[in-house]
Amino acid sequence: MLPRAAGGAVAAVSVAALHDARDPGVLCPLRLLTGVPCPACGSTTVFIEAGHGNLLAALAANPVTAAAACALLVAPFGPGRWWTGLSDRRRGTLIGAALTLAWAWQLNRLGVSRP
Repeated sequence: MLPRAAGGAVAAVSVAALHDARDPGVLCPLRLLTGVPCPACGSTTVFIEAGHGNLLAALAANPVTAAAACALLVAPFGPGRWWTGLSDRRRGTLIGAALTLAWAWQLNRLGVSRP
């Protein structure tokens, strides 16, 4: 578990350092073209904020991405068996629900859903 956590920390710190050196701006093609965020919007920010040690800001940027990253770190140590034991249909339903929640979060966070 420690090597996986260290790898995740190194990745987050690296992304934060690259972002500090050169901020590329908005990376999401949907948001660039339409102004509407996608469900994955904020995912880069999750890793930038985590790399800076701002875990609450990382969680606020996209809680679904933050939860997925944590799940990927611990999956090989037991919790992953739960996921692989699900039917394809159940996994698809859970992924669809997570994407729907992430999209609703982004629309609210970025003010798109407000009149």
